[in-house]
Amino acid sequence: MTQRIDVVGAVLVRAGLVLAARRGPAMAQAGLWEFPGGKIEPGESPREALRRELREELHCDVDVGELVETTSHRYSFGIVRLTTFFATLRSGEPAATEHAELRWLPATDLPGLDWAPADVPAVERVIRTLG
Repeated sequence: MTQRIDVVGAVLVRAGLVLAARRGPAMAQAGLWEFPGGKIEPGESPREALRRELREELHCDVDVGELVETTSHRYSFGIVRLTTFFATLRSGEPAATEHAELRWLPATDLPGLDWAPADVPAVERVIRTLG
């Protein structure tokens, strides 16, 4: 049976720019770009998981907004179901503690990055919405 992994990602928007995070060398899919987030733990709602993950990974607090996209992608290790939400910073400045790099970019520049496959539909939706 194929393992399904439920994860969340944040489309953080500030001053018209979107935060993109490049996966670090110790992470699966190293070097690819993603919207930051992580796994949903048992008993958590997707929005709760996203707030927790961003506190842990980026050391910032966010307000989670509307749903961007929910997609599934089959990787060699299982099927990732990614739910992305728009989010805004409440406090703190995002810090790359697990990621190799963070970049604030206009939505129209997002296609220039090499995105993890599960994130691509959300990238396309963000471009249509903000671009």
